[in-house]
Amino acid sequence: MSLALKHVGVLVDVTRCIGCNQCVEACVAANDLGELRHTPQQAPDGLSDQRFAAIVESPQGAYVRKACRHCLQPACVSVCPVGAMLQTPEGVVLYDYAKCMGCRYCMIACPFEIPTYEYDEPLSPRVMKCDMCHARISQGQLPGCVAACPMEALTFGKREDLIDIARERIRNSPGKYVKHIYGEREMGGTSWLYLSGVPFAELGMREDLGVTPAPELTSGALSVVPIVA
Repeated sequence: MSLALKHVGVLVDVTRCIGCNQCVEACVAANDLGELRHTPQQAPDGLSDQRFAAIVESPQGAYVRKACRHCLQPACVSVCPVGAMLQTPEGVVLYDYAKCMGCRYCMIACPFEIPTYEYDEPLSPRVMKCDMCHARISQGQLPGCVAACPMEALTFGKREDLIDIARERIRNSPGKYVKHIYGEREMGGTSWLYLSGVPFAELGMREDLGVTPAPELTSGALSVVPIVA
């Protein structure tokens, strides 16, 4: 059995999102991020060391939630020379600050440019990103964002089941959706999957990534880092 069949994930249905930001607020509460202290260092998707999720509006008025994709074969895990980035059996990508040496190779390797860094913490900076509310799902609860969404634009479950749900929605409403599940195969596949009624490029999502897992593209160049360290 493929390990991917054991992975959990989230299906994001862009056609249902109304941009209310309740999922972002729930993420802030679940991760105790508090109020923004200042204009933070941001990743292209509007993420920061203080915000693990963001709602981005396209020029056409569609809303899409951006967060860590939790890749099936995560580049951040493969390049980390000290094992600070790790993947659970459920496919959740976590970060262990106690092991981190601050090299930020994980940030460079991520094809989605998700991890951010606490540049304003000179003594104990961390790499910051979504952990899919691992503590909550380990206790049988939904991720905070999924539980908070009033439009059921976010669906949590086993990745294989989410793909079946997505295919059924496309089959039942072919005029509503682009005939593609973003994340099913991109960069080897991700645990966050997307359905949309407009081309994904219009949502600021790259369509040139291919299907080769990111570690196959990044691990070779950085494989000597542990030896040097």
